[in-house]
This record gives sequence, C-alpha cells and structure tokens, in this order.
Amino acid sequence: MDKDDNRTAYSAAIPFALSATGMTTSSSDVVVLGLGVVLAGLYLFKDQLFAASKPKIAPVASKSAANGSGNPRDFIAKMKDGKKRIVIFYGSQTGTAEEYAIRLAKEAKQKFGLSSLVCDPEEYDFENLDQLPEDCAAIFVMATYGEGEPTDNATSMVLKYVVFGLGNKTYEHYNVIGRRVDAALSKMGATRIGERGEGDDDKSMEEDYLEWKDGLWDAFSAAMGVEEGQGGDSADFVVSELDSHPPEKVYLGEYSARALTKTKARELFEARADRNCVHIEFNTEGSGITYQHGDHLGVWPINPDLEVERLLCTLGLHDKQNTVIGIESLDPALAKVPFPVPTTYATVLRHYIDINAVAGRQILGSLAKFAPTPEAEAYLRDLNQNKDKYHAVVAEGCLKLGEVLQLAAGNDIKAAPSPESVTPWKIPFDIIVSAIPRLQPRYYSISSSPKLHPGSIHATVVVLKHENKPSEIVTKKWVHGLGSNFLLNLKHAANNEPTPITSTDDGEKVSIPAYLIEGPRGAYKEGSAYKAPIHVRRSTFRLPTNPKSPVIMIGPGTGVAPFRGFIQERVALARRAIEKNGPDALNDWGRISLFYGCRRSDEDFLYKDEWDSYSQELKGKFVLHTAFSREKYKPDGSKIYVQDLIWEDREHIAQAILEGKGYVYICGEAKNMSKQVEEVLAKILGEAKGGSAEVEGAAELKLLKERSRLMLDVWS
Repeated sequence: MDKDDNRTAYSAAIPFALSATGMTTSSSDVVVLGLGVVLAGLYLFKDQLFAASKPKIAPVASKSAANGSGNPRDFIAKMKDGKKRIVIFYGSQTGTAEEYAIRLAKEAKQKFGLSSLVCDPEEYDFENLDQLPEDCAAIFVMATYGEGEPTDNATSMVLKYVVFGLGNKTYEHYNVIGRRVDAALSKMGATRIGERGEGDDDKSMEEDYLEWKDGLWDAFSAAMGVEEGQGGDSADFVVSELDSHPPEKVYLGEYSARALTKTKARELFEARADRNCVHIEFNTEGSGITYQHGDHLGVWPINPDLEVERLLCTLGLHDKQNTVIGIESLDPALAKVPFPVPTTYATVLRHYIDINAVAGRQILGSLAKFAPTPEAEAYLRDLNQNKDKYHAVVAEGCLKLGEVLQLAAGNDIKAAPSPESVTPWKIPFDIIVSAIPRLQPRYYSISSSPKLHPGSIHATVVVLKHENKPSEIVTKKWVHGLGSNFLLNLKHAANNEPTPITSTDDGEKVSIPAYLIEGPRGAYKEGSAYKAPIHVRRSTFRLPTNPKSPVIMIGPGTGVAPFRGFIQERVALARRAIEKNGPDALNDWGRISLFYGCRRSDEDFLYKDEWDSYSQELKGKFVLHTAFSREKYKPDGSKIYVQDLIWEDREHIAQAILEGKGYVYICGEAKNMSKQVEEVLAKILGEAKGGSAEVEGAAELKLLKERSRLMLDVWS
C-alpha cells in the first residue's frame, strides 16, 4: 500500500469521515466506518448517517412502496421479486464499504445459500423498513458523519443486529460510531448477534475482520435459523474468450479524454538526497476540471510491467494476454462487472485490478485448490490458516499475489518471470476478477491555487520506496509504492530522463518499476508530452474567508503541499487588494505562520526558492518557521521538530487563537506528528487560560474543532 499516496483527510468539525484507504488507509477521509447487521438500524440512525443536512420528517409508509407496484426505490419489493432474504446497504466514497458489503453477501450465499440485495442507500427509501419480513435481515456497511447520536423520536423495537466498526487507533474517535450504535440498540432492547467487532486500520483491518466474521456466522446461523452448507461455491462471473470482435471496440484501459491531462514535472529534492519528491503539474485547460485550494487530486495509476508479467505467467495466460474476453455477471445485484468489457486478460491485470497490493490471507485459501501440486496446495493452505506464518512471510515480506503463488510452487521470486521459469496455476479468471479489488485512485493534497494557476493543478509527491522485513523464506527486497512511482516514471518520461539505478550494500542494482507510461493505444503520449488520468475530490480544508483572521499552518515534509496553495490563494487576494486600495491594503490582515520541517536545508527543503517572494508580496504578513532535524539540533543534541518551533512561538500562537480568533491547520503524518502538535497546542492554550493541557487546553482544542477553526489533512 502507498501510505504516502492514501491520505486521510477530514475536517475536525466533522471528525468522522469515510476511509480512503481501501482495504488498507484513505482515504480515504477516515476515522470510523460502522458496519451493522440490523433489522431497523438504518431507520433509527438514517438522519445522521445518510441525510444529516435534511430536515427530519416522520416516516410514513408508502402504499406503492409497500405493495411493490414498480417503485424503483422500494428495496423490499425488489427483495421479494428476487427471493432474497438479506439486503445490504453500503455508504462508500472510496469503495471500502462497498467491498465489505459484497464480501458479506458472497459469504452468506456460499455458507447458507442466502441471496442478498446489495444497495447504495441513496438509491432507496426506508419508510417501509419496518415491513421487512421476520425471516430477513438488513446489513449496513456505512460511513458515519458527525457524532452518530440516535434520533430523538427513536422508539423501542424488537430487532437482531450485529456491529463491526472500522477505524484507526491513530485517530481520536476510534470506532466510536460502532460502539455508540451498539450501545443505543442494546439500550432499546435489541439483541446483538455475536460479539461487536472492531477493525484497526493502523495494524491490520483485514486480520481483525477475518477473526471477527468467523464467529459472526456461527451466531448468525443460530439467530436466523439457517444451517451452513446450504450454499456452496458458485461463480460471480462468466468469462468467455471472443473469437472475433472489432478491435476498436475493445477496451484497453482508456479513460475519458477529458480526464487525461498533459503533465510537466521536476525533482524537488537535491541530488545528494537518497529519495525522490516529484513536483508535477497537470494542465487542465479545456478539460472542464476545476478545483479550489485545499482540494485533493485523484491520480489513476496502472500496475507495473513486472507484476503484470508475473501474474500473466502464474495464471498461464502469457501467450493469451491479448485475447479478447467478455465478462458477464451471474447476479448483477450481488456482483456487477467492475470494468468495461470486452477487454483483454492483460488489460484487466494492468489497468483494472490491484495486483500490486500485499496478498490477503483470505484469498489464499480460496485459491489453494487450484494449486499445480499437492505441495503447493498445502503451502497455500498453511499460509491461509496460520496467521503467524502469513504475517511473517506475506505481510512482513510484502509479497504480492503473484509472488505468493510462485513461492508456493517453488519458483524463484527474484528471477524475472517468464513462461519457462514460472509454474502456471489453473485458476479460473472469473475468480481473479471476483477476488481482487478494483484498482483505486491515489490521492494527493493539491499544492496550488486556481487563482494563480487557473489552468493547472500542482501536486507534491514523495516517492515511496522501502525494504521489506526479510525472513528465512523471503529475502530482502525493495517495495515500491504504486502511485508515487507511477508519477516518478511520468516525470522521467516527460523530461526524457534515464531510469535511475540504486546500489545497495550487497551490490544489488535496483531500478524503479517500469510502467506502460504511453498508456493504452498510446493515448497517454502526445508528441513529446505525456498525459495522466486525474480527477478532483472536493475538500473542506479551506482558508477562512476573512484575511484579517490569523492563520497558523503546520506542515512538515510533503505536509506543506496544501499550504503552498493556501499562500498562493492569499497572494492572489493581496494583489487585488493592493491594486484596488493601495500599498497599505494589507495592514489589518492577520499574520500567516507556516511551521515547516524537513531533514536538511540543502537536501529536502521543499519550494525553498518560493517562500521569500511570497513573504514580500504579502508585505511581511507571511512568516516561515523552519526545523531541519538533521542539520540543527537542541543544546542536548536532540533533533528539532515543528512542535518545538510551535512551543517557541507560543506567545503569538496563544494570542492569535484566543484573542485573534485565528485558524489552525495541520497536514502530514497522523500517528506521531499530528498528535504531538495537538499536545503542544493543548499545553500552550491550557497555560494561556491559567490551567492545564489536560483540562483547559483539551477543552479549547475541542471547541476549535467544533467550530472548524482547527482542521486536519493527515494520513497514517
């Protein structure tokens, strides 16, 4: 997973947002996802979960909805027509909740033969939820915004429910929605099925889910009066090879032409640095794509050539990679075809599914029966069933699915894959399509303002590359983040630069992964320019509208990205103000303070040539504070970080927040930096209020978050 690529962005005013991490971190917009299997839970909490901004209306059962007279928003009628006993609603921005919903539906079908209706809650009405038959269940996989309190008019209802909360202990409100849903339903006399589960994305959400759901199905079986074994394996899709099809009508991974934007890029780190950081600009002129400062840029990467080749060989499809295939869903309500068809085997692996991620433990069990040898089958089942071995070999070794299959078959995973060196597995391709998640965009904080750059979007991307944790089975290897290395390749191609080679201590030469950077049918290349598919995700991470309000920004490393956009926004406003009102127009503006940190001023000081000019244009209203952790040290020899700079400037910070009604923004790593910055702020504010960090300081921070004056754009 690209932890530098998958940001968790949220406004502290609405501290519970949808994960952007996929089956990881996002994006997505994390903090809590609540999963409930309830007969009336959505009815109780719908105002908070799906329509918090709408006026509350007492539900009235619709006759047309009740009798199923063709109302497309009547899920009960659809359940009856399809003979389905489970309805699963999901609320998802990044696909995480939808993926869990589909997985639960598939397991219910495999274990008990129960069919499910999987629904987006925005497409259905809930007035007749109380008419759900007694032998049916409703499952909710949902993102919760706000505090998640039940409605005032919630009444006692007899229901069965299950709760599984998805969160991240990095964040303050870990799994609070799942816990509150559980407590509220229990208080109303409802009966929970099984134990409440809690997934922690900071460690392994997947392992927490697997451990919880096995016990769930035993309790579900007893509560619903169904027996396991009534289902059995059944395919979700039918994959057929098409003998003849017009080549121009075959999808090869193309995106909308409007999403393709020309790029130009440069390296931000100095040559002495052992890392890369790419400044990349996407030309949006004529595309219809617009943005505001603080928004997020979604980049759609492709899988690297090596992993595409590896899986083609492992699946025995190397010689058929360009064969045109069609894919049909056997149950569109349960599993929709996740990408355009007809297409080819190679296109699916390169553009549509996430083969670059660490292989999940659950998928290994389902693939074991297709092993080429009994020994390979036993090895894969052992990885599936032995949690500790899976963790040591696959998770710590950072093995992708193709590598695990090679390892199980006794192949050398360090050798270049080829049909001659790789043992093929006879895994039906429909299982690959069904079991591997869809490739998701990688999100980055936009580092420009449309007021200075109306025709381009800038991003600041540190390139992820690290070593795995070797074991007796898996040797040392480099792990490359998908999205950031895709953009690094794009920079090399756009600037006609050679691919760099890195030397390790043991003499190994490691180059960055190669990508089909020209895109399908060469669509990503136009002359000497290269394009990339992008979109913009809106954010609430915004400057105050009044420039008189003081602004405090904390953004070490690439956390400075949105603040470059913030300052550009203020520069554009300052130019207009001075043009209209003269050179003294900024006299009553609030001070803008940026606390920035990196390793060294001569190595990784981002945009160091720009800050002075911004300060001049803002007539000294912009002040930059820098911490160079490997260059300047404290008297005792310890490193200086941004939180140390904040403490040094505590008098101004307290005055700006408490008297000037200023705004505070934090962007960067959540687990350590963000928490430590909040602790220092609490100490500053607590002491300024004549109290302590734990009481007065904490109360002041809570108030700032509630009033959207403390906002975070952080990732774990």
